[in-house]
Amino acid sequence: MPEQLFFALEVILNGLMAGVLYALVALGFVLIYKASGIFNYSQGVMALFAAATLVGIMDGQVPFSHLINAIFGTNVHHFGWHIPALLGILLTMGVMVFLAWAVNRFVFKHLVNQEPIILFMATIGLAYFLEGLSDLMWGGQLKTLDVGLPQGMNATLDEVTFNLFGYGFFIDNLDIVASIVALILVVTLTLYSQYSKQGRALRAVADDHQAALSVGISLNFIWILVWSIAGFVALVAGIMWGAKSGVQFSLSLMALKALPVLMLGGFTSIPGAIVGGLIIGVGEKLFEFTLGGMMGGATENWFAYVLALIFLVFRPQGLFGEKIIERV
Repeated sequence: MPEQLFFALEVILNGLMAGVLYALVALGFVLIYKASGIFNYSQGVMALFAAATLVGIMDGQVPFSHLINAIFGTNVHHFGWHIPALLGILLTMGVMVFLAWAVNRFVFKHLVNQEPIILFMATIGLAYFLEGLSDLMWGGQLKTLDVGLPQGMNATLDEVTFNLFGYGFFIDNLDIVASIVALILVVTLTLYSQYSKQGRALRAVADDHQAALSVGISLNFIWILVWSIAGFVALVAGIMWGAKSGVQFSLSLMALKALPVLMLGGFTSIPGAIVGGLIIGVGEKLFEFTLGGMMGGATENWFAYVLALIFLVFRPQGLFGEKIIERV
């Protein structure tokens, strides 16, 4: 087999790995939209906030230290300890659960039965608030996130493929870990949604709020639960992306790449988020590989949106979304 074909296979594998990371962000959108009908524009910023909080907790950084020092004239920045990654992740998850409670208590509890555009605008406001809160709490500088995940080229895969084909595949260890984690998340969330009591309640709320209330399901509990799960998904995505490229403002822009993923997979399908992510990841890499040179390069920046536009024209509900028919 020619070397060019092996290189194409390597591009496809790397595209699959990138698609998994896109899908991790899209999962948070799907979960909140299924339970409340809210398109959560702040999901990408939640990943940034979660990753920055994890770094701050692990490094023993004093929250709001810059503000405290400016007000009181002190020079305090760190507590003087470092926390293990696992404990830091658990503490950060506690922060995300508190954030879920606060979002429901102070924002969406007061917007019940409002138009979808109002709820959408509320999530835009929430995104900017969380972005500012993250900078105020932990600072806006680039942060290094190290939770012990393996990084760099997978030497075993490179050696095996070189011995078999005479061409070594360059696959990042972190991408392999992200793929495994995403698979576990999808299976777990699907089983939880289908077979647990809370999962059935979540689906009931998604189908009809009033009917769910009439059988004793607490909307407040369900919304706090689903925002907490979305916060956990954001934390996982933040860990993967933060470990890959550092914790910085660009982490919040992941939400923009998740939009085409949702348009392809459908806003109400958990497996659709994964499939959509894989299609976008592989598609943009292959397009850049085959036609990028003739089009001046950098096609990965816009390929996903063009593909999403095509889907919006011919199949607006996505591959796995539910087609909604309204009688008028």
